[in-house]
Amino acid sequence: MADHVHAGKAFFGRSVVSAEDFTKDEILALLDAARSYDRFEDGTPSFQPVPATLQGRVLGLLFFEPSTRTRLSFESAMLRLGGSVLGFADARISSFSKGETLVDTIRVVEGYCDAIVLRHPKEGAARLAAEVARVPVLNGGDGSNQHPTQTFLDLYTIREAAGQLDGLKVGFMGDLRYGRTVHSLASALLHFDVDLKFIGPENLRLPSDLRGQLKQAGRLGAEVTQLADAGDLDVLYVTRIQKERFPDPMDYERVRNAYRVDREALAPLGENLKILHPLPRVNEVATEVDDLPGAIYFQQSRNGVTVRMALLDLILGGRAGAGAS
Repeated sequence: MADHVHAGKAFFGRSVVSAEDFTKDEILALLDAARSYDRFEDGTPSFQPVPATLQGRVLGLLFFEPSTRTRLSFESAMLRLGGSVLGFADARISSFSKGETLVDTIRVVEGYCDAIVLRHPKEGAARLAAEVARVPVLNGGDGSNQHPTQTFLDLYTIREAAGQLDGLKVGFMGDLRYGRTVHSLASALLHFDVDLKFIGPENLRLPSDLRGQLKQAGRLGAEVTQLADAGDLDVLYVTRIQKERFPDPMDYERVRNAYRVDREALAPLGENLKILHPLPRVNEVATEVDDLPGAIYFQQSRNGVTVRMALLDLILGGRAGAGAS
């Protein structure tokens, strides 16, 4: 635990661009901090009332792509900590529509806030923003590259539901090529003793760089096209097919209904299976799955507030940050 407390200090004033930038101890420190914001009554989680540790602080939300969960959970997290938010959820109403560059936008907005959450369609945009900004930049998703804060809440959700991260068999199903949540989580899980399996259409396989990383680490497990061929699983992480990432709309049409998870498909995997989905879903998970005990994707979404509260508190030096000093 001492290592985790020490690692928690490393978040202060730091940008969050990629899950790969964080050590195992740093990740565990964040997950431990996040749990202090949750309250459990009869097994039902609720938000722990906390002091307004970030009162007077302002979070900038710059979303150049649509978002529901990431934007609203960051906003909820900041407000619960006593801070405030500003920004836009549609780049068309910003000066970006007039031709302003991302660098200039960042340099302007950093003068209005203490940290910036950026979502952008271009891979590498968050890294560029972090390099020029004088305040921490948190990557809310850059193209099909990374979504590190989603990864942190995914890890938190898995650990809370399964009781551990080591020793699990984790299957990723869906758009493995363009799904940035898959890329982030798979690379982060290399810190833990897990068996990774990948299920999806042939033309939506993992990007070659990530595939090579997993293979070099000896963690590239089964790659199959059907869930029935994946074998035993403790966790099934399903994603939608990323329609907006396809350069050719016809390629999307060919795979749009390539897979679907329903009760019949899940039955052989047993009642202890935990089913996650970063949402939104289209038709890849049937609504009949929602009532299964292991279907925890709405809890996963809620955990975005808890984890982002801890992250903001650590980065901006609120209660968690002060406690680690």
